Formats: sequence, structure tokens, C-alpha cells
Amino acid sequence: MSDRPLTPLLDRVASPADLKAFSDMELRQVADELRAETISAVSETGGHLGAGLGVIELTVALHSVFDAPRDKIVWDVSHQTYPHKILTGRRDRIRTLRQAGGLSGFTKRSESPYDPFGAAHSSTSISAALGFATARDLGGDCDTGHGDAIAVIGDGAMSAGMAYEAMNNAGHMGKRLIVILNDNEMSIAPPTGAMSTYLSRLYTEAPFHTLKDAAKGAVSFLPEPFREGAKRAKDMIKGMAMGGTLFEELGFTYLGPIDGHDMTQLLPVLRAVKARAHGPVLIHALTRKGKGYQPAEERPDRGHATAKFDIRSGEQKKTPPNAPAYTKVFAGALITEAEADHRICAVTAAMPDGTGLDKFGERFPSRTFDVGIAEQHAVTFCAGLAAGGMKPFAALYSTFLQRGYDQVVHDVAIQRLPVRFAIDRAGLVGADGATHAGSYDVAYLANLPGFTVMAAADEAELVHMVATAAAHDEGPIAFRYPRGEGTGVEMPERGTPLEIGRGRMIREGSGVALLSFGTRLQEVTEAADALEARGIRPTVADARFAKPLDRDLILRLARNHEALITVEEGAVGGFGSHVAQLLAEEGVFDSGLKFRSMVLPDIFIDQASPRDMYAVAKLNAEDIEAKVLSVMGVAQMDRRA
Repeated sequence: MSDRPLTPLLDRVASPADLKAFSDMELRQVADELRAETISAVSETGGHLGAGLGVIELTVALHSVFDAPRDKIVWDVSHQTYPHKILTGRRDRIRTLRQAGGLSGFTKRSESPYDPFGAAHSSTSISAALGFATARDLGGDCDTGHGDAIAVIGDGAMSAGMAYEAMNNAGHMGKRLIVILNDNEMSIAPPTGAMSTYLSRLYTEAPFHTLKDAAKGAVSFLPEPFREGAKRAKDMIKGMAMGGTLFEELGFTYLGPIDGHDMTQLLPVLRAVKARAHGPVLIHALTRKGKGYQPAEERPDRGHATAKFDIRSGEQKKTPPNAPAYTKVFAGALITEAEADHRICAVTAAMPDGTGLDKFGERFPSRTFDVGIAEQHAVTFCAGLAAGGMKPFAALYSTFLQRGYDQVVHDVAIQRLPVRFAIDRAGLVGADGATHAGSYDVAYLANLPGFTVMAAADEAELVHMVATAAAHDEGPIAFRYPRGEGTGVEMPERGTPLEIGRGRMIREGSGVALLSFGTRLQEVTEAADALEARGIRPTVADARFAKPLDRDLILRLARNHEALITVEEGAVGGFGSHVAQLLAEEGVFDSGLKFRSMVLPDIFIDQASPRDMYAVAKLNAEDIEAKVLSVMGVAQMDRRA
């Protein structure tokens, strides 16, 4: 406790309303204390640091000027909202961030009335804020009332088409709506594309655009308690010249660029907008990710995501790995395949580090494409590459691939184009919780005609699946793998293409067969070991493929065993459902086979360690063992005894 920062003014803030008692000078001190408290908290919990440090002043200014929760502040992605949580009555729990039973690392409606809209994926804020503004004008019934609707969106998120769809609609509707463009020139990776270039050009020019009413004299409509520094604000606003921008063409009044770390700019501009805005307004604030904490500012990603760390040095407290991370294994295997085939290229959507494509890009810069936060475009771009004779690998997190599903169906699957989908973060991911869980990809891909769907049981299998995908030209193919490190198996020097639709036997037994799909295989084998101690010797098999299924293997397991249990790290409708369909069509159930499918439950599982999340899902070794005992009747006999 003694190492925690002194925060005399922040200690007086129990809710945002308390900020209204402070002078502008005191608000600047509150911002300094909030930055220190955020750094202190994240040093203990780990999490997203840089984004929050970049919006400290903006967070204080927004909450001091507007009246949340009546005014709806919608944070895009919302990984930058740790400071917001501290100011909105959750400071006493801030050191439970991203832990079981603790605060979410993102905004969450069920957590606080100050989180009017949940997020974790990007580019949704303007659409949601426009919805709030429209509900306000239509007299919607909201527990916290209706006021202004404010969307805070980063420049990286502005690369996604959904942001422009919302702005186009908002400009057409003409409703009072405030959008704050938090321009830090950094989402997770450096931003790419024409929009980034456009915003950079705005940044290099002098501030040039403001509200017409504000230009006539901001001082006259500033509230009495906030007039200190008003002359400087008036001079600043009067000096802004009028000119057209892309945002104006979309129907927005544009104000900026302004310094997002300078309270003497933020406060008067926000007050001016609150007092006089009509229709949609965009405020362009320039910020720096990681601001105020040197170790974060010096990192390439500006401290985007961090483990627990030492505040003085910034050194992260990471446990040494026991095996290579799946992402690293994928990157290495893809580089090996690309060295032998010049047609192999790789595409990511603003996640080069997270997907391992930063390493691929260092080796093959001309064959690496970061398209920005634009999964729909990424998928169709890959479809075009495939149609043009290349071998594209779309490296995307499972949760983000959801954003490009129509393109997967319409542009890839229907045309049977050989796009290779490398699906990272499959299954439950831990501290990022439900919003980042890779729960649904097997279900939503395996139902598409002509799609091949694989899951790696370990890191060696992943290498073979990269090779399989590289060699596969008969249509789209996907392979999934989890976050974190592998199991420590012996690694091949290079992958060998697998026979499509063929699984493998792990151990032969009798009575009950366990058919695993993906990395639950390790838990399955642990359960089998425990069962052998009870005199039950299960057969264990690795399916490898959810589509096409290994019919021969599955039917043989069904024929030679009293019970068959499938185990997977995905939602209902995935691998187990396809196995059940096969067994039903083949009439296997008519002869009395006991069949069970162990899948993720029909709930969204909150953040915890991956093992604890899988305990909730009942997919750990002890749960698999219990399922076998139940199916075989052993558990019931134990209870009667």
C-alpha cells in the first residue's frame, strides 16, 4: 500500500459529479493523479496500459463537462477505459481488473450505469451513440435518462467501414451527436491506409476549424466557475480558419485538431460544444498513447498490452515459457512454407504482433499486408489474391473473424477460392473474457459447403496444418489454435501435409472412446490416465478435422465401443454436432450407442484464467473423467456405495 501514489484530489472523487467542484487548475492535478493511479493499478493486474494513459486528460474533461450517466459516453473498443472506471465509482475494485470476479477490462453494461454500451471490438461507438441520440429524440425509456450522446473513437478504429457507415447516417439524420476522434496515430500497430495519411496531414497543418458560434466568442457562454483561462481559449478559437474536410462532407461540423493532453484546450472546446452544438459534431483531439509513463512511450506498441510490471523500470513480470507459443510456432511454420513458395502471402487486420505476422513481414515485406481494422476487407482482399493466383493466409483472431463472416460466405466459400484462414485465439482466452473468446468459428465455418476445418491438438500438429493449408488448392481451408504456449512436444523441422479428412489414434482401449478436436487433447489424455487407475481404459483419438469428418475413424469408434464422447473448445453446433449428424444418418443410434458431446456451455463466460474458464465450461481433465464415469455408470455405483 505504501508504494501507491498520493492522490489527494482524486481521493475526493466518488463519482463524476464530484469533478464539477474543481477549478480548471485542480482538474489538471486530478488528471496527473489519475495517470499515477492507472499506472499503479495496471502494474499489479496487467492489462491495456497505453491506451488509457493516452486519454487521461480527455476522460477527466469529459466527465467534468458532461453529466454521465444521463449523458451517454460510448468508448470505442473500451480498452482505454480504466481511468473512466476509476472516476465512475469503481476505484475500490480497479485492482481486480481482468480477474475472476473482478472488473472487466472493457466497458460492460451490467457492471455500471456509467457504461451505457459494452465494447471490446472496434468501430461500434458512433453507431451506438447515434442509436442513443435517436432514442433520446423519440422519447425512449432509459433508467438513467437521456442527454447528449458522445462517441470516443480512435484513429485506428476509423479505418473500419462501420465507422463511416455510421457517420454517413448521422450526417444524413442531422441529430445532435458528438464524436471525439482520439488521434494517437497508433491503434495497436501503427495505422495504415489513406485515412491515416489524411489525419496526419490535418495534424501537420495549423488548427483550422471550429463551431461558427464558438468563433463569435467562447467566453460569453462558458459557465461562470470555469472562466479562468478563457481569454486564451477565446484567442485559440478565434484563430481557427474555416475550411472543408472529409468530415464536413459527411455532414459533421469539424473542430480541431486540438491538443488532447492540454486541459486549457479540451475544457473550453467541450464546453462550447455542449452549450452551442446543433447536429453532429466531430472534435479531433491529438493524443499520445502511453503518455506520461516513459517505459510505455518508448515501447513500439506504446504499452498497448502488458503483464504485471515494475513501475520504476517498466520491466514486465512474465513467467518463463515452458514451450513455444502457438502464435510463434505458426509464424515460423508460415515463413518456412513461404521460403519454398513465392505465392504464399499473409494478411492481417491491424494485428501483426498478435498474429505473429510481424515476423513474417520482416522476412517477406512485399508479401505481408496489414489492412487496418477492416476484417471484411481483409477477407475479400484475400479472395481476390486467391483468384489472382496467390496463396493468401488470413491471420485473424477467431473473435475478429466474426466481423467478416458475410465475406467468408459470399466472396470465399461460394466461389470455392483457396483462402487459408489461420485462426488464432481459438477457445477461451482468459483475461479478455467473453468478448474475445474464440467460441464460434468451428460452427460458423464447418456448415459451409466445400470448407475444410482443422484444429491443432499441439504445436507440432499446428506446423503440419500450416503445411496442409499451403498445399491445399481445392477450396477454402481453416486451422485453429489457442492463445498461449504449446505442450512441449517434439517439433518437426518442417510440416508434412496431412491427408484431408483423416484423424489419428492416440491410444487403443475399450468400452468408451474419447474423440478430441483441438487442444483439449491434453486434458483428454490426462483424464484417460486417471480413468486407467480405476480400471477403465478409454480409446483416445484426435479428429484433426471437423470438416470433412474422418467417417471411417468415427464409425469404427462407434462400432467398437459402448460409448463415444466428443470433446472440443467450441460452442454447440460445431464438431460434436457434425459427428452426431453422421452417426444419426448412418443409423448408429438405432443400435444403442451412448453418445455425448462436451462443448462450451450456452453462456458467455466472464474473464478468469483459462483453466478457471474451462472449469466453468466443465472441459478440464476432471470434468472429462466425470463424464466418462457418468456415461459408463461408474459414478452412480460410487454414490450408492
